[in-house]
Amino acid sequence: MPVSSSPSILSLLRSCKNEFHLHQLHAHIIRKGFEQDHFVVSQLLSLSTSVSYSKSIFDRVFAPSTVLYNILLNIYSKRSLFDNAISLFVRMKLCPQALPDKYTYPSLIKSCSNECKLKEGEVFHGMAIRCGVSLDVYVGSSLIDLYGKCKEIVSAHRVFSEMSQRNVVSWTALIVGYVNVGDLDNGKRMFDLMPERNVMSWNAMIDGCVKGGDLSTARKLFDEMPERDVVSYTAMIDGYAKAGDMESARSLFEEAPKRDIVAWSALIWGYAQNGQPNEAVDMFMQMLRTNVKPDEFVMVSLMSACSQVANLDLAKWVDAYLSQSSIDTGQAHVATALVDMNAKCGNMDRAKKLFAEMPTRDLIAYCSMIQGLTIHGRTDQAVVLFDRMLNEGITPDEGAFTVILTACSRGGLVNQGWYYFQIMKDKYSVVPTPGHYACMVDLLGRAGQLNSAYELLKSVPVSSNVCAWGALLGACKLYCDVELGQIVANELFELEPQNAANYVLLSNIYAAADRWLDVSLVREKMNERGVRKIPGRSWI
Repeated sequence: MPVSSSPSILSLLRSCKNEFHLHQLHAHIIRKGFEQDHFVVSQLLSLSTSVSYSKSIFDRVFAPSTVLYNILLNIYSKRSLFDNAISLFVRMKLCPQALPDKYTYPSLIKSCSNECKLKEGEVFHGMAIRCGVSLDVYVGSSLIDLYGKCKEIVSAHRVFSEMSQRNVVSWTALIVGYVNVGDLDNGKRMFDLMPERNVMSWNAMIDGCVKGGDLSTARKLFDEMPERDVVSYTAMIDGYAKAGDMESARSLFEEAPKRDIVAWSALIWGYAQNGQPNEAVDMFMQMLRTNVKPDEFVMVSLMSACSQVANLDLAKWVDAYLSQSSIDTGQAHVATALVDMNAKCGNMDRAKKLFAEMPTRDLIAYCSMIQGLTIHGRTDQAVVLFDRMLNEGITPDEGAFTVILTACSRGGLVNQGWYYFQIMKDKYSVVPTPGHYACMVDLLGRAGQLNSAYELLKSVPVSSNVCAWGALLGACKLYCDVELGQIVANELFELEPQNAANYVLLSNIYAAADRWLDVSLVREKMNERGVRKIPGRSWI
């Protein structure tokens, strides 16, 4: 009996609400003998939310049609199951009754786009040409998207130019392609030429301007939008957060009529990255009160905030929350954030356990542990761990060398510090930054090797190492070296004429040596230059 004469099946298909109902309906369809009816099967596939269940439905059809193949290909494409899509297409090519058509190739090309599989996408492009469907608006749009994501913008524009018919998706895909290669000028030109725009077109241009650091243009476009969605607001929130303008980011967040997990994540991340960890924690608590379930990215941002405030109780709460959630803590970025948080909050035993359980440890994980050990005075262990990292073949970057030089400075490990400073330049070809010089000067200064620190500083441009000169002046005060203190202070007076701290340090050096006349001269110089010391305050 054809399905058209069975209104009960049609009614059941329309009323199916969840997977349990679908299973019941499937059993009913099998009993009624409709399991081979392509229309019924197509409806079942469209209703299924499980890839494995969809495949089982499809596999029971003796001779699947092109339509059924296309539906399953689309399911694989949406789930980014590239290998499954390719295998299904190969199987389709072997079926004489299921010829690929203009609805087949968009799903295949989309699968290639998801994985940035350019060569495979070019193969499907060639097949679409041979089938005579390459100029179809849906096939063409998917090809533009593929080439744009793979940064083959010339190919993307060529496909666009050859299309006899274009829709808003085609135009938007090309704009996204230009944005992806950083060509905002051509992206904006295509945007201006569009016969019609939708919210995705506007969002593409806003996202491009944000990524290019042009927040003023992005805001102008945002204000001109006829309608905005949560993506529009999130792009601007993210842009302001990356620029450090958390006031504007928060204002837009409060203005947004709808907020999803991505919007919350952008704001929480912004606070954490801009040195406002307490605000990040407050926003997280607000998010929980609105019944928005945090994802792994929100939790990583929260852990970054906890690391900054070094709140052990909060760190333990976050750790416990993660252990009870469905978030996979085995993911590298989550596991590393957990190690970093526990290490910086003082829970070193937990940090060590998490670090030991990591299946693979990258540079960031090692640096997190080394920093934690350094903060809590275990500098010898920090050095051992850094050497272990080198022995495992992990190449340190300039940040990693800052971490280990800081550890050496805190622990007074002069020989190790010199060794790491040398291999940084000679073995790993890392050009020392002002931060590295500051670490070395601090290390040598703490050890009383003031002349060595001074000779090191004289070998580099003065203007780029203000912090290092400041560290040396502090060491001169510690060891009451008046002569060198005068030289260093005069350098700093030229570099930072309005920094009161340098004058105060020199004044204290003179005072410690009972040179009160020089103390008066320094204070007179401060008055002449209009430099004022910030008065100290007590909270008691």
